[in-house]
Parts: sequence; C-alpha cells; structure tokens
Amino acid sequence: MKVSGFLLAGLAALSMAGCATRGTTVDSPVLRDPAALAAAQAAQATRTAWLASQSDWSFAGRVAVNANGKGGSGRIDWQQTGSSYLVALSAPVTRQSWRLSGDLRTGAARLEGLEGGPRDGAEAGDLLRAATGWDIPVASMVHWARGVADPAAPAEGMEYGADGRPRTLMQHGWRVDYLDWLPAEGAQPAMPRRMEARRQDATVKVAVDQWHLTPP
Repeated sequence: MKVSGFLLAGLAALSMAGCATRGTTVDSPVLRDPAALAAAQAAQATRTAWLASQSDWSFAGRVAVNANGKGGSGRIDWQQTGSSYLVALSAPVTRQSWRLSGDLRTGAARLEGLEGGPRDGAEAGDLLRAATGWDIPVASMVHWARGVADPAAPAEGMEYGADGRPRTLMQHGWRVDYLDWLPAEGAQPAMPRRMEARRQDATVKVAVDQWHLTPP
C-alpha cells in the first residue's frame, strides 16, 4: 500500500537526518575456529539470559526505514515495560511525530500521528504495512535491537566476529547485521550501537545513542 501523504511529507523533510544511520558494513572476519566459536556461543547464551531478565529497558537513537524505495528517517525512542512497548518516531525538521504502542502478549497495537487519526491492529507489523507501507517486524525487533534472536522461532543462522560478538543473524527471512557495539559497563553486557535489518526490498537501520537497562 502507498504511504499516506501526511507521512510522506514528514519523511521527505528528514532526508538529511538519515545520513547519521548510513554506513558501510564492518568487514570483520567471521569466527571459524571451533574453540573460539564455542566460547563466543557460550558468552552469547550468558548475555541472552541476562537480557531476558530485564523487564524494563529503553534506548534512544536514530532510525532509517526504506520499503520499495520509499521511506525516511528520524529520531527514535523505544520504551519497553514488560511485554508493553511504546515507540516514538519524531521528525526534527517538521516537528511531526508518530507513536506505536502495543503488547507482545496480545499482539495488539496502535499507531498514532497519521492523517485521519489513530489506527489499531491485531499485529504491529501488519498495522505498519497497512498504514505506512513499511515492513518492520516489530515483535522481532524487540530482541534484534538488543543483539539476540527472537525466541519465538529458531534462528536460521548466526555468525560471530573476531571479537566474539554477534556479527550477522538470520531469522524469519531477515538478515540482521551488527555493525558496531557499545562496550560492556559493569553488569551490563555489550549492546548494539548500529544495526541493519534487510529482507528483499525492505531495510531498517538503527543507530543507538544511549541504552538504559537496570541490572537484575
């Protein structure tokens, strides 16, 4: 479906903001040594368990979305409280904003800020596709943004870089590349700073400025 005129106008004004999320893929070698790979997988399992214990977390940064040649970019603030989420996207130039809220347990979601008023849907990804034309797997992004696979289905593949951190994740037909990481701080493990998710003609790029997690 076509993106609404209201949304296109806001996204067009954001063309310069997208520069902050663009960049080439980090060409680091894939970890092949069996012993080093086993150590990386064990570290990722520990990291995944720690993150699973975090019921409340948030991040702020920038996002760029493209679907079939249409899209835009801007600021993103993601707040997760248990299974509930609130994702705010703002356009600095036009001061327009959109809010996506929902619950992972029920799947129900609401999108606000569109021409014609709020829209509700039984699943966030379907709601976004119908209202904006964007292809964003919201339920999986909750996990991918934190550098872990979506536990709802087996991962089709995961590669690790020479540093032992996830480099590429394949799941649900998407390829997720982790291009940069924020270092570990205290009990908090390393967190993705920049990632790109791609499937066919759809691309979602996220650059995180700040993570907020509370140790369990």
